[in-house]
Amino acid sequence: MLNAIELFAGAGGLGMGVSLAGFKTSTVIEFDKDACDTLRENKERDNPLVRTWNIKEMDVRKYPFHLLQDRVSLIAGGPPCQPFSLGGKHKAQLDDRDMFPALIKAVRKVRPKAFIVENVKGLTRKTFANYFQYITLQLEYPELVKGKSETWTSHLKRLEEQKTCGHRDGLTYELVYRVVNAADYGIPQKRERIFMVGFRHDLHVAWSFPQETHSLDALLHSQFVSGEYWERHQVAQRNRTTPPTSMRRRLERLQAEPPKDCPWLTVRDALAGLPDPQKRNRSMFHNHTFQAGARVYKGHTGSPIDLPSKTLKAGVHGVPGGENMLVKPDGSVRYFTVREAARLQTFPDTYVFHGAWSETMRQLGNAVPVALGRTIASSVASTILEAEEKTLRDQLNQKVGAVQ
Repeated sequence: MLNAIELFAGAGGLGMGVSLAGFKTSTVIEFDKDACDTLRENKERDNPLVRTWNIKEMDVRKYPFHLLQDRVSLIAGGPPCQPFSLGGKHKAQLDDRDMFPALIKAVRKVRPKAFIVENVKGLTRKTFANYFQYITLQLEYPELVKGKSETWTSHLKRLEEQKTCGHRDGLTYELVYRVVNAADYGIPQKRERIFMVGFRHDLHVAWSFPQETHSLDALLHSQFVSGEYWERHQVAQRNRTTPPTSMRRRLERLQAEPPKDCPWLTVRDALAGLPDPQKRNRSMFHNHTFQAGARVYKGHTGSPIDLPSKTLKAGVHGVPGGENMLVKPDGSVRYFTVREAARLQTFPDTYVFHGAWSETMRQLGNAVPVALGRTIASSVASTILEAEEKTLRDQLNQKVGAVQ
C-alpha cells in the first residue's frame, strides 16, 4: 500500500490530490486553526478524500517523526511561502516562518520513498539563489546535518563537496525541480509554482515531470479559428471577444497547423453551471455568496472571464493586480465568491470552507490546485510502484538462481 503524510496541509489541496493519486494519507499536520477547522468540517461531513485523515493542529517542528521511520511512501507539503513570495519581506532563511528546516528534518526522520514539495516561483529568484541551492542539497543529503556552531553557508560548502565527490552513502535522494504553470495542466488559472520531487536513491528510478496537456495556442484556436469555445458556451456572436490585429499572423499559423493539445481552461469554463451570486437565488452551492466592494484602479484589473484567471493569492482587499476579482464580459468587476475561487483551484463543489470570506480566500490563495497535485502525485505513485515491482522481480530471480 502507498501511504503518505501531509505537512503544512492548509485547506487540503495537495493532500486531496495525493489521495486521488492512490496514496492513503494518514497524518495531516497544519498549524493554522482556521485551515484545520476546514479540514475537520469536511472530515465530519464524511468527505471521501479526507475521512481517514488524522488531523494534527500543531507546529510541525514538534511532531515525533521518528515514530514513522520507514513506514511512509511519500511526504508531501508546501512550506509557508511568505519568506520567498514577491509580496513578502524577502527574508528567506532569516524569516521565522521558514519551515524548510522542519521539512528536511521530517525527511531525515521518516525516510520516505519520495517527497513532493511545492512553493512559490519567487524561491528561484536570483536574490535567493544560494539559499535555494542550500535547500535542494539538504533534501538530497538530509543526513548531512548542520553543526551547532556551523553557519548555513559553511554547511552549504560541505553539502557541495559531498555532491561533487559522488558518494551516495546513507540516506540520499535524487531530486528534480521545475517551475510549472498550472494552466498547462488543465487548471483554469495561470499559476506558476515550483515543485521539488525527490526519490530515495536506493529505488534507482528515472523520473521526469508529466508532459503538459493544455496550451494557450489551443485556446486561441478554439476561440478565434474554429469558434468551438463560444459555441460550447452558447455565447452570441455580438458578445464574443475580437482578437487584436497584432494576433493575425499567429492565428493564420494556428489555422494552418491546429494544436494537438487541449485548450487552456478559462474562468468561464471553471464557473460553468454556477448561478450569478449577484442575483437573488437560493443557491445549492456551498460558499457561493456575493462579496461587495470590488473596483478597478491602476494595476488592479482582475481576471478576464475568457482566459485562465490570474494567480489567486492569499491577500484579500487590495491584492496587487486584483487577482481575486472577475472581469465580466461587459467590463464590470466583482470579487470571486469562495465557491468560484474553489473552482479555480479545482476543489470539488462538495468541499466546504470554514470562516469568513477573507479567511477562506486566504486558505484558497495558499492552496495547491487539487487536480495539479493529483497529476504530479499520480506520476510519483506509478514510479514508486514500478520500482517496488522491479525489486520483487529481482529478489525472486535471485531465489530461483540460488535454488538452481
